[in-house]
Amino acid sequence: MQSVSVVIPVYNSARILLDLVERLASVLPQLAPRYELVLVDDGSSDGSGAAIEAIVGKKAWVRGVRLMRNYGQHNALLCGVRLAEHEVIVTMDDDLQHPPEEIPKLLNRLAEGFDVVYGTPDKEQHGLWRDLASRVTKLALQNAMGADIARSVSAFRAFRTEVRDSFSGYRSPFVSLDVLLTWGTSRFSAVEVRHDPRLKGESSYTLRQLSTHALNMMTGFSTLPLQLASLTGFAFTAFGLAMLLFVIGRYFLEGGTPPGFPFLVSLIAILGGAQLFALGVIGEYLARMHFRTLEKPPYVIRDTVGSPRERPAAMSHER
Repeated sequence: MQSVSVVIPVYNSARILLDLVERLASVLPQLAPRYELVLVDDGSSDGSGAAIEAIVGKKAWVRGVRLMRNYGQHNALLCGVRLAEHEVIVTMDDDLQHPPEEIPKLLNRLAEGFDVVYGTPDKEQHGLWRDLASRVTKLALQNAMGADIARSVSAFRAFRTEVRDSFSGYRSPFVSLDVLLTWGTSRFSAVEVRHDPRLKGESSYTLRQLSTHALNMMTGFSTLPLQLASLTGFAFTAFGLAMLLFVIGRYFLEGGTPPGFPFLVSLIAILGGAQLFALGVIGEYLARMHFRTLEKPPYVIRDTVGSPRERPAAMSHER
């Protein structure tokens, strides 16, 4: 049996954290000889930081991290993943939609020789717009990852800790943990797991945030937008040449130029729009290059509680 680190980004979930930790406390001792829980407070405003501190004071196997502000789920995950100490890392949401009782399914599939295993929900408990945005995000992720497994990607995942070595030096503020995992391995798998409704509160993810995340993945980890811009420019160039041949051919065949000033104006507007589209895509890439040259960090830690140095190894099973 391998030791397990569970990493959970926390955002405004003070009311449900204790329930989450208690359910993990009943599952983890049966799965691993050594285990820990890393809770990363991603700039919560509802007292989640105080709730984490109270839990750490009672549970020696729990560690807490507070970030300076809200950086986003994947940035907080990256922070927790880098702090994890054990052989296998399990990530999950803080809203109990990922049941801790389903973790054994991920670990069993991981033991079959895979490096990363996703827990694909049997039935997602989201609204129409959230489901639609999730599908768009997965399409973008599939291109960025270059793997069909992107269709099964979930925030409920387990992977071998050594995979993180492939992105140990990553410092961009634009983070997609799933793409970073592809830098270290190609042995991915997925297993169907139960997906429960959120018990308390509401999801902090909106359609706009998911769309922004998809755009960040496409422009930060993929050249697809540049390729689309090139194809768009080529298509309109071919269309313009075809129109030029049409006008010249009609001039020689009929002895005059065809009327249609509005048509020409529309054509110029379309071509101008295609050029602006291509410039906009290039601008997105330049902006990300600019941020990377600034070396803006993906997160900054305010403080930690429950450091490994503060608790003896013998207390790793204490509940």
